[in-house]
Parts: sequence; C-alpha cells; structure tokens
Amino acid sequence: MNDVIVTRSLVKRYGRFLALDGFSLSVPPLSVLGLVGRNGAGKTTWMMAVAGFVRPTSGEISILGRGPFDAAVHSGRLTILPQDSDLPLDGRPRDLLFRYGRLQGLSAKDARESADALLEAFNLTGKAKSPVKTLSHGMRKRVMVAQAFIGSPEVVLLDEPLSGLDPVEADRMRSFILSRRGKQTIVISSHQLEDIERLCTHVAFVSDGRLERVESLAALTTASGRIACVLKRRPEDLAAIGGILDDSGVSWDEARSELVVTFPASVPPEDANAKLLPALLGCGVVSVTSGRSLEDAYLNRE
Repeated sequence: MNDVIVTRSLVKRYGRFLALDGFSLSVPPLSVLGLVGRNGAGKTTWMMAVAGFVRPTSGEISILGRGPFDAAVHSGRLTILPQDSDLPLDGRPRDLLFRYGRLQGLSAKDARESADALLEAFNLTGKAKSPVKTLSHGMRKRVMVAQAFIGSPEVVLLDEPLSGLDPVEADRMRSFILSRRGKQTIVISSHQLEDIERLCTHVAFVSDGRLERVESLAALTTASGRIACVLKRRPEDLAAIGGILDDSGVSWDEARSELVVTFPASVPPEDANAKLLPALLGCGVVSVTSGRSLEDAYLNRE
C-alpha cells in the first residue's frame, strides 16, 4: 500500500522565520507515528499544513494519494486535534459531536451513534448534555479528542492529546488510542516520550523545521544492547555484575531502584538476560526491560 501522507520539501516562512525548512516525511498506512522534537521544531506547523489550515510557502503534500487537503475530497477521511483548540462555551458535548459527525458527511443516525459511542469510550456520557462552560479542562480536552475520531476517519492527527488529563483519564485515552492501532492511521505529537513509546509503531525526530530521522519504534529502541532491571535491593557488588557480560557497563539509579547494564549490540538480548538475571534474583527483580528507551534514543541521537 502507498503511504497515507506524503510531504516533500515543505517550506513555511513567517517573515524571516522558517517554521518548516524542507520538511519531508511519509506516513505508512495504519501506523501510529509519533512526532518528537523541541518546542518550535515544526511539528505543529507540519500537522496544520497537512490538515489545510496552513498553506506552505513551497513543497508538496499528498493525502491518501489525492493531493493536498481538499474538503470536497478528504472530508470525513482526515481529522485533526489542533494543539490550542477549544469548544463553543454554550455547546453541549453530544450536540457538538453530532454536528461534527454531520460535517464529516455522516447520516444523522450514524452521527448520533458515533457520538454516543465516543462519549461512552471517553467517560463523558454523564456530561453529554452539560454546557461546555461547566466542564473541567480535562473534560473539554476529552471532547476535543473525541471529535477527531467521530465517524472513524482514515487519518487522525493529534497534537498533544493527553495534556491536561488526570492519570485515570490519560490511561483511558491511551487504551482507546491503542484500540485503534491497525484500524486507522494516527499521527501524535507529544513531549511525553513515555506516551509515544507506549502508543506508537513509528517515530519521527524533528528539529529546526526538518526531519532528522524516522524509524519503527522497534528499530529505535533495540539499536543498542541495554537491560534495565528494577530491583528491591541494590546489588552489593556492581563490578561483579558488570563482569558477567564482557565489555559491559553497569550503573545504579538510587531514585528508581534501577540497575542498567549496557553491552555490545552484537550480543543477543536473550543471551544477556539468561546470563544476567540469575545473578539478580537475590535482589528481588521487580521488572526487566530489554533495549534502550525512546528517551535515551532521542537524547543520545547522533
């Protein structure tokens, strides 16, 4: 299948400021792609250009093989949660989602059914008829994310979808997004790398309006030998632990009660685990993670 979103050499100028500087990125079908980068890197501008809210200075965009966003072509097929979006204060969640569904081309029956299903999925059924101005920030955010999924569009762009949510609702949102994997193509921009790591199949590093690198999450997090073990007790002899694997490095994070062992990438993780874990059983192994974290891959990228 062809890539769902293809952008080539996008440039966006605001006076002398280059928000996008030759940004090229292709999004595979049915992937969940995470955009990672510092503030001002160009992530939001790229999303807004794809969704048709921003006109690039130059470059090419193709969505679902049908060129740049055109409401007559892409309505109901692509949706977006803008970062700084808000809702009409006098609107009510069920009415708003119904209207958004109708705008996406759904029949009245399908729009009502989709709205009710999303209200239930996002724990908003009890607030379905409450004015937006009476809702908490987190509740409003959940309604705004819900509108991006009304009618199950083929492509969904989410800019900081989990910001402002309490831990319980953030976990509910993660579960919902995970339930859409393999059913829709989703692009997520977030500064929370743990969320990107949990939700995404692919990751794009963005800097200064350009794409630095795009890889599958598996390729990024298994590129170097690393095992992180959360333990109940610190090993007495870290040097002895390091000697179990040749040319390995060992560190202990007291705050996390975490032992990190790094070793040559040529050593299969299963072999490293088989040698290392028996020596740690007396320390009370709580969890074991093989491979490096996305945070480590991003902060130590070359």
